[in-house]
Formats: sequence, C-alpha cells, structure tokens
Amino acid sequence: MLHDPLPCEDRVGRLRSEFPETGAMLIFNEKNIRYLTGFTGGEGALMAGPDWLTLLVDGRYATQARAETRGAEIFECRNRIEGIAAAARRHGVGSVGFESPFLSVEEYLNLKEALPEAALRPLPKDFGFLRAVKDLGEIDRIREAARISAEALASLRGMIRPGIREEEIALELEYRMRRGGAEKVSFETIVAAGANSAFPHATPGRRAIADGDCVMIDYGAVWDGYHSDETCTFFVGRASERQREVYRHVLEAHDRAIRAIRAGVSCGEIDGVARSHLAGEGLASAFAHGTGHGVGLDVHEAPRLAAGREELLRAGMVVTVEPGVYLPGLWGIRIEDTVLVTQEGCEILTRTSKDLTLI
Repeated sequence: MLHDPLPCEDRVGRLRSEFPETGAMLIFNEKNIRYLTGFTGGEGALMAGPDWLTLLVDGRYATQARAETRGAEIFECRNRIEGIAAAARRHGVGSVGFESPFLSVEEYLNLKEALPEAALRPLPKDFGFLRAVKDLGEIDRIREAARISAEALASLRGMIRPGIREEEIALELEYRMRRGGAEKVSFETIVAAGANSAFPHATPGRRAIADGDCVMIDYGAVWDGYHSDETCTFFVGRASERQREVYRHVLEAHDRAIRAIRAGVSCGEIDGVARSHLAGEGLASAFAHGTGHGVGLDVHEAPRLAAGREELLRAGMVVTVEPGVYLPGLWGIRIEDTVLVTQEGCEILTRTSKDLTLI
C-alpha cells in the first residue's frame, strides 16, 4: 500500500518548517524516509531542500522507488556518498544538516571530503516529534495491526496449559499473526512463565509451563508498516492470593493512567499516576521501567511516558500504557494496552480483556 500523496506533502512541509535555517536536510532512517515519501525500501537517503526533494537509491531499489515514491525526484547512484554530493552540488547546497544517529564516522568523513565547501552539522533534534501525531490512515493501520494480533492470541488460548513450552507458544502466536495478515511481528514475541516472567524482556525458552504459573505474553503485529503492542498476563489453573492482589494493583495503575490520558497532559504526569499508585501499595521498587511509549512505524517511538518527561500529549498520538511489577525468583505481572490520545481522553486500540484470567 502507498501513503496518500497529500499526507506526504503535508509531512514534508512540516519538516521544512521545523528546520528553516538548514540549507538541506539529509535523512537516512528508513522509517522517516517512508513517512515522508512512501518509499518502503530498506536502504536509501533523502535530501530535502527549501523547494526540492531528492530520494537517492541504488539500482536494487530504483524501480520500487519510482513506483512508490510521491513528491520526490529519484536519483539513482551506485555509491550513496557520491550521490549525495552530486545532488548537493546540483542544487547549490551550502550547508547540510544530517541525522547523526544514522551516519557512521566513516561515511561522515567521506561526505566531508566529497563536499569540502559545504558545512555539515547534525540536525538539532531527531524526527520523533514529526511522527508522533498520527493521521487517520496511520491510526487505521495501527487499529488493524491490533485486531490481527488480538485474534491470533485468542485463537491459541487453549494451547496455554501445563507441559507446553514457552517457545512453542511464542512460535505459534507469531505464525498465527502472520497467517492472519501481519506482514511481520512487531518484535520477538515474549512468552515468560513462572520465575521467567519476573524478567521484563524475557526470551521464550524451553521451560515447560506448570500448573499455577503466571504467564506473561508481550506481542504485536505489523500491518502496512505500522505496529501494535500489547501485553497480557494469564494464570494457569489457579492464582494465589498474592498474585491476585498484585494483579489488582497493576490493573488499577494501568486503569488510572488510561483515565488520566488526554491532550495537554504531560508524559511525566501519566507516568506519575501509575507509579504513585504502585508506590502506595509498597511496589515502587518492583516497577523498573517507564509507563509507556509511542507506537507507529516503529514499535518504540516518541513520545515516552516516563518520569521527568515534560512533553505534552496531543490528540492523535498513539501510546502504550504498560505498568508492571516484577518479583525476582517468583513471577512478574505486566498489563499493556495501546491507546489513541484524544482531546478529552483516549481510545483503547488493543482488544484483549485485561481482567484477571485463569486458563
């Protein structure tokens, strides 16, 4: 699928308005290139001037770029640095701002040698802000990714039983997401049972699930480039009173944070809502990560819901809310939904119920 031409044109206009002092901008991040042009290839460079836009690709991507790209000249080159230098000379560029996280030192030195008269400087900030507010097409893509992933999980709930291994569930879930329409999974699926669930980013292994285990599943699908992200924690056969109590506290932190979300509230304030509730229950030290993050072309992007973050939420942002409690050697519980920020509140895009569930 292609991005519509008008959103791409609007996005490039917003990009230029943010960096008016730079003669040309040099963009390497493939997700940012896709966002600004529609090109989905895995390698290239985009140069943006005051009234021109040039996408540089090698021969492997030339045909694809011409088919997908909107609003940009396609410049085919064998060597990326040589192509950038040629495009800069053609447009009389005197200064180039570049995405420093995506340019190696070697390439920087080569570019400096190829453009000795041009001033090269890192762009003053990353492009996270540019992609943070989603348009309706992007929201629809995230919504569809969430539908695909939720239906895949619902279809295999019966597999989660004593004796089956974590890795078997993870592999089957990824297969069912792909079979259900996902182009790929958002990240390596986490299925963590028992003591493994106390690791926030556990890797599924050969551990067999046992009766009474807490099973944490963090998963997501990608549809037309856009990600979903959701975490569910289930209990196999039974849940102890302590597990029920902690689950209730995590769910309340999750629900309070979601109720606090609306345009104009700071990201740090949302984190504080979830964190203060768990702290009040004596669980502050067991919540070791931020409350959430943006979701879109990347599964982790701007904004971040974390302590000290002063950015204000805006209508159209899509963020996760994922408080968790991790008790080393015992178990962990994380509850995560992805939500769309609105002027008055938010809409939950992920679909699986977060009520305590015995399976």
